[in-house]
Amino acid sequence: MFETLNLLILIAAGLVALSVFTSLVSFRIGAPLLLVFLVVGLAAGEDGPGGIAFSDTRAAYFIGSIALTFILFDSGFRTRLATFRLAAAPAVALATLGVVLTAGVVGAAAHYLFGWAWTDGLLLGAIVGSTDAAAVFFLLRVGGVNLREMISATLEVESGSNDPMAIFLTVTLIGMITAGSMEADAAAGAEMILEFVRQMGLGLLAGLAGGYAIVQIVNRIKLEAALYPILVLALALVLMTVTTLVGGSGFLAVYVAGILCGNVRMRQQPSLKKFQGGTTWLSQIGMFVTLGLLAAPSQFGDVAVQGFGLAAVLIFLARPFAVWLCLMPFGFSRSEIAFVSWVGLRGAVSILLAILPLISGLPNAQEIFNVTFLIVLTSLVLQGWTIRPMARWLKLTVPARMGPVDRIELELPGGQDLELVGYTVHPASPVARGERIPRWARPVLILREGRNIRLQKAGKPQPGDRLYILASPRQVPVLDTLFAAATQEENDPALFGDFDLDPETRLAELGALYGFHVNKGDADLTLRAFMMRELGDDVEPTDRVAYGDIDLVVRAIDDDHVITAVGLAVEHVEPAEPTLPFFFSREDIYKVARRIAGRIRRNRARAKVLARRKSAYDRPEATEAPSAAVAAAAAQDARPASGAPQTDTAGSPAPRPPAPPRAATKDDAQDDDEDDAPAARKDEDPDDETGETPRLAAAGSDPSR
Repeated sequence: MFETLNLLILIAAGLVALSVFTSLVSFRIGAPLLLVFLVVGLAAGEDGPGGIAFSDTRAAYFIGSIALTFILFDSGFRTRLATFRLAAAPAVALATLGVVLTAGVVGAAAHYLFGWAWTDGLLLGAIVGSTDAAAVFFLLRVGGVNLREMISATLEVESGSNDPMAIFLTVTLIGMITAGSMEADAAAGAEMILEFVRQMGLGLLAGLAGGYAIVQIVNRIKLEAALYPILVLALALVLMTVTTLVGGSGFLAVYVAGILCGNVRMRQQPSLKKFQGGTTWLSQIGMFVTLGLLAAPSQFGDVAVQGFGLAAVLIFLARPFAVWLCLMPFGFSRSEIAFVSWVGLRGAVSILLAILPLISGLPNAQEIFNVTFLIVLTSLVLQGWTIRPMARWLKLTVPARMGPVDRIELELPGGQDLELVGYTVHPASPVARGERIPRWARPVLILREGRNIRLQKAGKPQPGDRLYILASPRQVPVLDTLFAAATQEENDPALFGDFDLDPETRLAELGALYGFHVNKGDADLTLRAFMMRELGDDVEPTDRVAYGDIDLVVRAIDDDHVITAVGLAVEHVEPAEPTLPFFFSREDIYKVARRIAGRIRRNRARAKVLARRKSAYDRPEATEAPSAAVAAAAAQDARPASGAPQTDTAGSPAPRPPAPPRAATKDDAQDDDEDDAPAARKDEDPDDETGETPRLAAAGSDPSR
C-alpha cells in the first residue's frame, strides 16, 4: 500500500516538474504553454510512452472543478473594476447570447455530420461553446501581446464569465436526455429560461455577498501572514460549493467574488497575489495533465474526420457568426471583430464538461469526449499558435505603456493605507535620466552596491540603486512610470510623431504656428479636449487624429485613459488596415444604409418628375386648347370682311405671325430642376462631406465609441 502511494506521489510530482521544464521549450518555439501541458498528459497516458492507465472520470472532474475554481477566483482578483466597466456590455453579450449561438451552429453541424439526435448535437455544441479562461488569461497576461484595452478587456471578461452559461446548457441538456424529454415546447422553453435566471441570479448575489464576507473576515481576523492566502482560497471553495448546493452558479459566484476582493483594500494583498499566482499555475498544470491522462488517442481515428470538420465549423463559422452578431451593436471595427473571433480558444473547460456525459452514461458519451478533445487540440494549435501574428496583421497591437520595472511590495504590520515599495533604478528609466521623485515619495532607504547610503549623502539616484519608498496603493502606478525602463518604441517618430506638444496647447495657437486652418468651433479647444472628443473613451498610445495636413498623436495616457502627452506628425499618414470582405461593422452597415436611402430618394424624385410631366400632357385643358384656337382661326378666315384678305404674290393667304412665347412659370422651373437633379447627383457619394471637418484617422480605433 505504501509503495503504491509513494509511486503515485512520484508520478504526480514528476509530471508537474516535467510540465514546468517543458515551458522553457514552449517559450522558445512559441507554442501555447497549455498545449504543452496537455501533450505531457497524453504522453504519460495509456497510449503514450508513459503507459499510465487512468480512467476515473469522477476523480478527473473533481480535480478539474477545484482547479477551475482557483483559476476563476484569481482571474477575477486580477481584473480591475475599470476594465470590467469598460467591457461589461459586449463581454456579457458574448458570454450569454454568444455561447447559445455558437452551441446552436455547432450542434446543427454535429447533427448532420454524425446523424445524432438534435439533443446530442446541441449537447456537443454546449460543451465547446465557451472559451477557456485559463488559455485566454495566459495569452493576454503572459503571452506578451499588447492589445488595445477595449479588446483585451472584452476577451478577459468574456472568458471569465461564459463558463457558467456553458455549464448550465450542458447540465440542462444532459438532464433532458437522461429523462427522455426530447420534445421542445413553449412550457419547456419557459422553464429553461426561468432556471437560467435563477442560477445566474443566485450566483451573482452569492458572489457579491461572499466577496464582501471574505473581505471582512480577512480584514478583521489577525493571523499569521502565511495563513491569509490559504484562508482566502478555502473560503472561495466554500462559496462555490454552497452556491451550487442552493441551486446557483458556483463558478459565477467565485468569479464575481474575486472581482470584489481584488478591487477593495484587503490585508496582505501583495502576498495574496503571489500565492494565488502560484496556485493558478499549479491548477492549470494539474487540470491539463489529468485530462490528458484521461484521453485515449487510439480512439481518435474513428471520429477524426468529423472531429476536425466540427473544429473547422467552430473556428471559421460558428464563433465568427456569434461574435459578429454580439459585437456589431457596440461599434467594434471589422479588425476588432475578426480578432475577438479568432481568440475563441477552447481548453480544459470544454474537456471538463465532456466528462459529464461519461459520468451520466449517455449512449454517445465516448464519441462526444473524443470529438471535444480533437476540437480543443485543433483550437490550441491553430488559434493559440497564431494569436500574436494575427494581432499584428490586423493592426491591433499597441506599444507597451511602460517598460520593464523591478518592484516589490511589502505590507507594513497594522498599516492599512501605506505600503513599502522597493524599486531598482533602471538605467533607461526617467529617474535615471534626471526626473525628480515627488515630495510625497521620498525614499526611506537607499542601497547602493549592497551598502546602506544615508539619504543626505546619496544625491541623485544612480542606475542600479535600490530605493524603498512609503506610498499608498493608489500612488504605486505613478512610481512605476518613474522607475520603469523606457519602451522600445518610445522615440520612434513613425509611431509617436516628430515633436512633443503640451496637451493644454490651444488648437488655434498650433494652427497659427504651423499654418493650417482651424475651424471657429475648434479654436478654443485644447489638444487634449479635441483629441478626447474625436477618439472617445477607447484611447491608446499611437492613436492619431488628422487635422488638415498634420497628425496629432497620442503619446501617453494615464490609468483613466486621459491623454497626458501629445505628439505632432508634420505629414498626414493614412493607417494601413487589412481589407476584410466580411465582419461588417456598424459603420459599414450605416454607410450601406445611407447609400440605399439616397438611391431611394433620387428614384422617388425622378418618379415625381415623370408623373408630373405625364399629367401635364394628359390634362383635358391641354388637349382641348389647341383645337379651340384652330376653330376660332378658321371662323375668322371665313367671316366676310370689308377689305380683301391679304395675299402673297401667288394669291395664297399670308402666314400668321407666331404667337409670343409664354413666360416660364415657377412650376416649370421646379420641374426642370428636379429633372436635372438626379443626373447631377448621379456620381455623387452620399457619404462625402465638405467643409473643414477634420479627418479622423485613429489607428485601430472606432470613432463611434
